[in-house]
This record gives sequence, C-alpha cells and structure tokens, in this order.
Amino acid sequence: MENNTFKKAGFLGLGLIGGSIAKAIKKYHPDIALIANASSERTVSAAFSDGIIENSALLPLSEFASCDLLFLCAPVDVNQEYMKKLSPVLKEGCLLTDVGSVKTPITRAFEGSGLSCSFIGGHPMTGKEKGGYSNSDPILLENAYYVLTKSSRSDENLLFRFSSFIESLGANTIVMDTKNHDRSVAAVSHVPHIIASSLVRLLMNNDDPDEHMKQIAAGGFRDITRIASSDPNLWKTIFLENRDAVLSLLDAFLAEAGEYKKALLENDGKALHDMYESSRDFRDSMQIKKKGALSECFEFYVDIADEPGALATIALILSAHNISIKNIGIVHNREYEQGVLRIETYDAPSMEFSVELLEQKGCTIYRRK
Repeated sequence: MENNTFKKAGFLGLGLIGGSIAKAIKKYHPDIALIANASSERTVSAAFSDGIIENSALLPLSEFASCDLLFLCAPVDVNQEYMKKLSPVLKEGCLLTDVGSVKTPITRAFEGSGLSCSFIGGHPMTGKEKGGYSNSDPILLENAYYVLTKSSRSDENLLFRFSSFIESLGANTIVMDTKNHDRSVAAVSHVPHIIASSLVRLLMNNDDPDEHMKQIAAGGFRDITRIASSDPNLWKTIFLENRDAVLSLLDAFLAEAGEYKKALLENDGKALHDMYESSRDFRDSMQIKKKGALSECFEFYVDIADEPGALATIALILSAHNISIKNIGIVHNREYEQGVLRIETYDAPSMEFSVELLEQKGCTIYRRK
C-alpha cells in the first residue's frame, strides 16, 4: 500500500503494543523507515533481525530527530519523562503519539513540555495476556478500536491524516476528548478489573476450610474474574493515573450494587427482576464483533462422550492441523455451561478453524455469546 503521509517513524518502547504497531506498519507500509529503542537491547536486536526496524542497537534520542512520527510505547510514567527529554530533539511538524490507556496525564505533560510538534493521544484497545515484543503481532490491530484524543494544540487536518493512517493498519478509530476517554475506560476496563479482583478476594476470604467455593467455581465465575489474572504492577499504575475517573465510576458501581441490596432487604422481587432484565437487554444490544477494552478470550465448548481416549482424540485432531491449544479442560460445574470440554486457543482464526474441524468430525460445538 502506497504511503503519502509519513516517511520515518520511531518507537520509544517496543513491547507487545509497540511491536504490534511496528509490525503492522512494516506489513502495510513497507516504504516507511522504522527505528526504535526499548528497555532491553535484546528486544531491539530481535526487531532488527525480524526486519522490522533499521537499527540493531539502542540509539541516542538525537537519532529520532529525523522522525515525522514518533510512538511513545513505554509505561505511562516513563512516557511522561520522555516528554521532558524530547523538547530539544523533535523537529517541528513531527507527530507525537502514545499508546497508554490513560490520556489526561500524558496530554498535560505534552502541553507543559514546550514541544513544538503536534500530539495526538492514542489508545489501541487490544492486547494479550502475555506481553513483550516476542508476543507482538500485526493481527492485534485488526478490527480493534483505536481511540485518538487531541490536545488544545492538535491540528484537525493532522488528526484526520493520522486517523486514516491508523485505519490503514486494520484498526477502527474513534476520536474522543481526554476526559471522556478516561471516564469511558474507567467504566469498561479499570473498574471491572477492580471488581474482578474483589470477587476473587471475596471467594478467597469466605471459603470454608475444604475450599468448596474454589472447587465449584467455574462457568460464570471464571469468566467474570479472568481479568483478575492481569499484571498487578501495570494495573496499580493505571488505577493511580486514572484515579479521579476510577473513584467516580467506582462510586457509581457501589450505588448500583446498593440498589440490589435494597431490593433484597425489602424482598422486592419486581425490582430485582426489572434491574436484571434491563441489564440483560442492554448487554445483549452490545456489538461484539470488534475488539474492546478487555482482552478477548477465544474459547468454545465441545460435547464428548465419557469414555477413554475421547479427550485425546480431540487434542490429536487439532494438533494434526498445527493448532496450538492455550487451555483445555473438563467442565465439572455445568450449571452455566453447554458442552463438557472447554478449549481455548490463542487467536480467533485458530478458534474458527478448530470449530470447523471438529464439526466436520461430528462434534457438537457451543460458543459463549
């Protein structure tokens, strides 16, 4: 694909997200020159060996002066430190962007930095459970929402050009102001992570000595607490960076939970029914085709006979077609499940191919809505 927008792009940070963006640029715009720094020279060397970037070792910041597009892909606090160091480096006309999940602090840092370049905040709402450059993949951007936020000094024409560029990488852009973005992600991602962690702690601190709660926890409980397995250091930083929005939405959540508590105290079955029905209807109206703020889980369920070799046969069919299974297990609590065997793959294409193969073999497949 021909590129008429950017000639040279740089990356400060080359982990899962930075690496995926760099690989997508190299895939769709091979004419753009790419350079990068990372926290480890080994990462830079790996990206050079992959043919993604032009430098094989770490670079001084002065080398990024020739970039007309620079991605800040380090942790939020590190990106803010970069702002202080980039002022004498970046040329006028360079577009500076980031990939953090909180936009207000980095935008304030830019506006107080004295940088003469333009800044457009970026938040690719995608990811994997495993981070790092080694897990990066250009497919990570495909059909993912990529939120763009502008500062008071952002150029509308540049915003349009950058939005078109990001969409050329397979993503779907949404333009929001910083405050609305931070409040939105607090609602759909940050507070849910707190709730998931709280639910796990609820089970952990209230189980009996024989751990019966833990034993029967499956189905719905496993699904709504999956994100509680995320990196504590990463999420501690995110919670603190988006503290005001998280506190506001956490209060709103507690108020909603309080309505359920009130209905229970008053034995108000109608209120319980109406609240649950309205939330069900709203949830069912959500679009689920595109990737959102929470990482996706590529899983399906299979009915298999309770006989020797049944599970091994399924695994053999998939491995014979080079499908990597991320997780596989028997579901003992089937209160909320259809299918006794749960299979999770690493990506959507692998899941779809697995379902196709097993259906051809006569297996009954169930998917979660």
